[in-house]
Amino acid sequence: MHGTFRSLNGFNYRVWAGGAIVSNVGTWMQRTAQDWLVLTQLTHNNATAVGIVMALQFAPLLLLLPVTGFAADHFDRRLLLIGTQVAMALLALGLGILTVTGLVQLWHVYVFAFLLGCVTAFDMPARQTFVSELVVEADLSNAVALNSTSFNAARMIGPAAAGILIAGVGTGWVFLINAASFAAVLGSLALLRTSELHPNVRALRTRGSFVEGFHYVWRRPDLKAMLLMLFLIGTFGLNFPIFISTMAATVFHAGAGEYGLLTSTMAIGSVAGALLAARRSKTRFTPLVVGAALFGVGFALSAVMPNTWMFGLALIVVGVSAQTFTTSTNSLVQLSTEPVMRGRVMAILLAVALGGTPIGAPIVGWVADTLGPRWALGVGAASGFAAACVGLRYLVTYRRLRVWIDGHRLRISMERTR
Repeated sequence: MHGTFRSLNGFNYRVWAGGAIVSNVGTWMQRTAQDWLVLTQLTHNNATAVGIVMALQFAPLLLLLPVTGFAADHFDRRLLLIGTQVAMALLALGLGILTVTGLVQLWHVYVFAFLLGCVTAFDMPARQTFVSELVVEADLSNAVALNSTSFNAARMIGPAAAGILIAGVGTGWVFLINAASFAAVLGSLALLRTSELHPNVRALRTRGSFVEGFHYVWRRPDLKAMLLMLFLIGTFGLNFPIFISTMAATVFHAGAGEYGLLTSTMAIGSVAGALLAARRSKTRFTPLVVGAALFGVGFALSAVMPNTWMFGLALIVVGVSAQTFTTSTNSLVQLSTEPVMRGRVMAILLAVALGGTPIGAPIVGWVADTLGPRWALGVGAASGFAAACVGLRYLVTYRRLRVWIDGHRLRISMERTR
């Protein structure tokens, strides 16, 4: 296979991708069920409570940042992933048992969300950088994009399946099914040919190695611009559970099935964006700016849509733009970072992308509760436009971007990177 799916030529990546897609479907099922459980069963359409759950789930990415990047750079990533996947399966099992038996309370969900966040804080940097051990350097950008495709293909299947299961057998069984799905990714990690992995150079264990990651980023204007853009969109824009659930429940008065379907609809755009990223042989800064601007446009359109179907169509635009932006950022950061620093820089990236959720999710939830879900979508639109402005400033200042009209034709010039 060539082009879009070239990373699948390698045995290790094929095995990893097969296990990951099954586990990702289960993860999206649980996310959908958890949000619906909090919004409609444990509260009366309280978007702030959903925001608190998201904040607790993502806060550990910031709190544990000094050790998660260190772990990804210094420990065996395959063994680290086995440990995190087992822990995630046990947490899903525990929440499932509480829900099926009717004992679950809102504070239980808060506790499980925080514990899951602690495990995820170690899992995500290791998972993101482990991809570089599965493929050769030339295929890294493609492998990152295919990982995103898998994650978002699961987003198409998982929420819709969760909606059907919630209506048919109840929320608790969704959590139990997710717990079982971790067997797939654990099996794939066990089947990998360790002799064919491409281990990165391990960082030396020295005092101050964590701070060194920040110094490295601070010396790089391109990384600083990308991380600021990611902070704006991640903090105020990537709060899809709040946006979609509140629009479905309070504006369109839809049920769990429609909520799952809307989440899956947005994933159609996400898969399209990931596949477009996978087709590119090189990752550049410009798609980040375009993706951020389209992200703002998509949210603005979503905020004014009159019915469920039109809202779903606007979500496709949001999905394409969000995935173009996040996948391009992930690839460009990994490819432009020295291998010895990659784990720490990726931990910083993930902390910026998702660690802002404890700030943004409660704010967006409050806006949805106080002013209405459509105004909350306006906050998401503003985050995309602000990020695009940050990207344009970088291109003008450091890449000498110039735009002018010559003979009634638009001309653009920009310095190329090395």
